[in-house]
Amino acid sequence: MNLQSEKSDKKEPILDVAEKLFSELGYEGASTRIIAKEANVNMAMLNYYFGSKDGLYKAVLERRLGSFRQTLMNLNEEDISSWEKLRRCIDLYVDRVMNNNCFHRLMHHQLSLHQRSEISEYVIESLLKNVNEVKRTIQEGVDNGTFRKVDVEFTVASIFGTKFYIVNSSQIASKLIGKDLEDPKVLEEEIKPRLKLHLNDLLTAHLTKHN
Repeated sequence: MNLQSEKSDKKEPILDVAEKLFSELGYEGASTRIIAKEANVNMAMLNYYFGSKDGLYKAVLERRLGSFRQTLMNLNEEDISSWEKLRRCIDLYVDRVMNNNCFHRLMHHQLSLHQRSEISEYVIESLLKNVNEVKRTIQEGVDNGTFRKVDVEFTVASIFGTKFYIVNSSQIASKLIGKDLEDPKVLEEEIKPRLKLHLNDLLTAHLTKHN
């Protein structure tokens, strides 16, 4: 095993624990001492890898957002139809949201705070890069004549807004849908395919050109 792989192997468990605790306790509530204790590492190791609490939080975000951003960028470069890009984008997006819903709660908890901070700005800028890749997929379809002319920005907001309601208002959404959205099995087996179908139906109706 090379040095880079060894470092990665040690960092990943710390990031897993940090993501869970940041999600449960918020940025302010999850101290580095609590994270180090739960990850079974000493403070020196945590500081060596991440430098500070801010550095650890940013690493948690970038691990998830950076890999998904690259996936979306690669998809946008593929030589396939705009409809196929959009369908695959929705599939990838819903899979990510349902598989990592605690991570999405973590981000939106930070964004819900009234007082903006450097961390909040980092979350916004990181999320925006991913949102813009989804916007790019739709804008490209409009520009090449595949999709009808729509308000692209509000179309993107509709996609992310549906996710936000399911993940961040899960108690209300559970009563509306009649399913326990806190149950991972329900999310995986029932909500995920239903959400994919809904978003694809919604966007097909919205973007199809009418004669």
